[in-house]
Amino acid sequence: MGRVTERRKVLRIRDGAVSSRADTLVAEEPLEIRLNGKPLAITMRTPGDDFALAAGFLVSEGVLAEQADLQNIVYCAGATADGSNTYNVVDVRTAPGVRLPDITLERNVYTTSSCGLCGKASLDAVRTTARWPIADTPPLRIEPGLLAGLPDRLRAAQRVFDRTGGLHAAALFDEHGELLDIREDVGRHNAVDKLVGRALRDGRLPLGRTILLVSGRASFELAQKAVMAGIPVLAAVSAPSSLAVDLAAETGLTLVGFLRGPNMNVYAGEDRIAPRAAAAQG
Repeated sequence: MGRVTERRKVLRIRDGAVSSRADTLVAEEPLEIRLNGKPLAITMRTPGDDFALAAGFLVSEGVLAEQADLQNIVYCAGATADGSNTYNVVDVRTAPGVRLPDITLERNVYTTSSCGLCGKASLDAVRTTARWPIADTPPLRIEPGLLAGLPDRLRAAQRVFDRTGGLHAAALFDEHGELLDIREDVGRHNAVDKLVGRALRDGRLPLGRTILLVSGRASFELAQKAVMAGIPVLAAVSAPSSLAVDLAAETGLTLVGFLRGPNMNVYAGEDRIAPRAAAAQG
């Protein structure tokens, strides 16, 4: 849509010298997600990949699980009083027979670029709605050296971040470290939704034998989204939250935090990290 970035005037001060210039900023706009014509949620996002974002959001909500569950996604015309299309409202139509959530005023959620579905989900909710148990056959084994190289590959693929410095990213790698997909957004949970939604629309769920890498911290919402998509390994360059660790331990998700070069902390699912025995002996 050509709305990923915007230009704004800024007063620039460098070593006491003052100048005026235009700066490139990441765009942030609301996206309303409707489900079969009924409002469901509003999220603040970077425009682009909106259909994938909506589909991924509904995967994490337990509504969609496979390509056949999705009938179509459209932008809603006449989204404003004057009838113009802002491309900020999407309607997701599910296939006949798909079980829908109870959409009430209490159920509608507002998400922000920083917190995702704050306070809505619980460990029990994820455990009861996850479609695929995280199980590896044969067992997945990841070398720490492979994980160590992923953040640099993520950063190198962040095209919009280079222009703005203001975007989070989520990348999907296979078990050999090959980059499968990357998405950027002002909200890290949106970036993950875009990855998962694209996979759903391509018929690739569940995302077994993959590694999800996120910039920033690993919140409960991100661990939830990984579990709901069947992803066995979640790695973050910063810290996880306590609830994210609890969810990972409950569901069998491997959770890695503070992934910076060869250093990392494994908070759950350490059996998938190859040199476990050697580390224990040391």
